[in-house]
Amino acid sequence: MAATHHPPSSPADLQTPNTPAPANAAAQRKPTILHLGDDIRWNHDLYARLSQKFTIVRTHSLPRAAFKRGLQDRTWGDFVAMYRPFWNTGGEMGNWDDELIALLPASCKLFASAGAGYDWVDTRLLGTRGITYCNAASACSESVADAALFLILATYRLFGWSARAAHSCSPEQFSDAMRNIGAQTHNPNGTVLGIVGLGRIGARIATKARALEMDVWYHDVERWDERAAGVGARWCASLEELLCGSDCVVLAAPFSGRVLLGAAEFAWFKRGARLVNVARGALVDEDALLCALDEGRLAAVGMDVHATEPVVNRELAGRRNVMMLSHTAGASVESHVGFERMGMENLLGWLERGEEGLLSPVNLQWLNRDGK
Repeated sequence: MAATHHPPSSPADLQTPNTPAPANAAAQRKPTILHLGDDIRWNHDLYARLSQKFTIVRTHSLPRAAFKRGLQDRTWGDFVAMYRPFWNTGGEMGNWDDELIALLPASCKLFASAGAGYDWVDTRLLGTRGITYCNAASACSESVADAALFLILATYRLFGWSARAAHSCSPEQFSDAMRNIGAQTHNPNGTVLGIVGLGRIGARIATKARALEMDVWYHDVERWDERAAGVGARWCASLEELLCGSDCVVLAAPFSGRVLLGAAEFAWFKRGARLVNVARGALVDEDALLCALDEGRLAAVGMDVHATEPVVNRELAGRRNVMMLSHTAGASVESHVGFERMGMENLLGWLERGEEGLLSPVNLQWLNRDGK
């Protein structure tokens, strides 16, 4: 969707009367942003620039009840934007639903946050309140794509079984894996990798999979002809077409509020296919996933994400053809540096050029711009 230019009138217009009076006239013209969670760790020069343009107030890390009280009491003034630089801090207040969003001041127009997924925040409700939500998916694309490649290889070669046998320090388990894995595993070259979602992460997965000499197919709600051509991916018009033709399916799509793979969809998979999920656990019905494994519809599964995190499905975890990670696909120093930077770049770009200055808005289709 094309961005529409709606710049703030001026920093002075963004500053509201309930914000504590600054010491000088220059500071008085600076709008206020609310920094959620921990201190900046890497991009100190950029944070200094942010501090020159905005008055920054801090919550540090608060439990939900305390955060709600702070919003109700206007502890942090009438801030114009929120900044959350890390996905594992500043989120202690829980899901961003109506209970929290209703308490935000009318002055708040932007939420710039770390991470790729945003199933924890009601972006549509934010939009109807006139608040743009920006994520930082591109900052972790490389890390998530690397993890996806690892899980793809693990499902073809059952590396999880081999690793658990070695870590057990049991000669019996070691010998069992050494004797039996070779008769059940395959090389990925020459097989079809089906990617659901050809965004930045999906495109990087496609590029890396080509190095394994895999044929790449994709399905998305939008057709990306130029991007697909660049990574050598073939378009599938329907999810059914993709699932029926793929030897391994990777989920790299955002959670849209509904299960993507249930019993009906698993029936479309090739017998003996593989599934890798680096998107969101709620995209997969885990009971249906267990049935697909039991029936041999799926030969192996790689999961970075889980339906009831941080609780993991014990029955899936106990299977030697299931490789699990702890939602760490995007967890790297490089990702965190990028999360910090991208949030600040969204804030600075928005202040200078309005919507046109935003790098990664995700809810413009619902954004209420008339102030009502």
